[in-house]
Amino acid sequence: MSERRDIVILGSTGSIGTQALDVVRANPDRFRVVGLTAGGSQEQLYDEQVAEFAPACSGLGEDASTEAAGMACDVVLNAITGAVGLRPTVAALESGNTLALANKESLIIGGPVVTTLARPGQIVPVDSEHSALAQCLRGGRSQEVRRLVLTASGGPFRGRTREQLAGVTPEEALNHPTWDMGPVVTINSATLVNKGLEVIEAHLLFDLPFDRIEVVVHPTSVVHSMVEFVDGSTLAQASPPTMLIPIALGLAWPDRVPDTAPPVDWSTPQTWEFLPLDDEAFPAVRLARTAGERGGTAPAVYNAANEVCVEAFRTGRLAFVDIVDTIATVLNSHDVPSGESLTVDDVLAADAWARTHTLTELEEATR
Repeated sequence: MSERRDIVILGSTGSIGTQALDVVRANPDRFRVVGLTAGGSQEQLYDEQVAEFAPACSGLGEDASTEAAGMACDVVLNAITGAVGLRPTVAALESGNTLALANKESLIIGGPVVTTLARPGQIVPVDSEHSALAQCLRGGRSQEVRRLVLTASGGPFRGRTREQLAGVTPEEALNHPTWDMGPVVTINSATLVNKGLEVIEAHLLFDLPFDRIEVVVHPTSVVHSMVEFVDGSTLAQASPPTMLIPIALGLAWPDRVPDTAPPVDWSTPQTWEFLPLDDEAFPAVRLARTAGERGGTAPAVYNAANEVCVEAFRTGRLAFVDIVDTIATVLNSHDVPSGESLTVDDVLAADAWARTHTLTELEEATR
């Protein structure tokens, strides 16, 4: 039996945060919550969580999350959504805590700012795809890896042409066929921006070039990702579509938590389908590769522009197909600094520039 771990959960009222607390409730002998923070959008739920778990550190907002991330503990789960998670990620790494990372944006926009701070193995991925890759990579040495294969459900609009996507509504985009996620991530899954972010994340986590990271569409979301080795063997990680397994593994890494979720029922007939990604209808992954290869502050601009566009789409000010087109326009307008080491302030300045520039683009488009 592993010793009980002290856990800090940032973003406790969101989808990942609430499921993490479910894992803690089911395993009180494995985990103890010592820190809880949230953004403040669901204060009643947050107050109930604090009353239940009585953490030593709690609070609402980015400053509270940054403070909690740096406290003495075993694992910090960063389940915040968006670029606001960067400072807490940095604080967790600087404190020496293990970082269970669900806030992919902080790694993606921070890039070398984050990876330089992290000691080997300090960041444990919680995204289902990257958790799957980390598990599969246990099956071989790094020099034996040929490529990483990220699976994508294809979202609710898989198989549609660009023309057929023109009239998509926010309600349709929020109706994901296999996953239950927050609104921003769900829309990102519909546009495949989320998969583009995950390609950059895989590059940073596993230190492989972009031409060795592929994306395939797998509608049932049972195979969460795969690693292909140089001898032609491929290892896949499979489980029903639930975030409980990668969350529990992130908290307990490298150990597994028994009975976290039901496994695949191998006694029933099933078929696994894999399809190529349609880059014409869903250009977000291709654009993310461009941003990732440019490096520097380009991924921060990609992410920030998307966050503004998603909000504009949700409020009826931007068409679905214009989300990625607008991101591309903003990205093309951004001059990436060269020859300089990035700082957190550089990244956040690029993030702010992208948000302002995106709003300007949206205003001009509506005139």
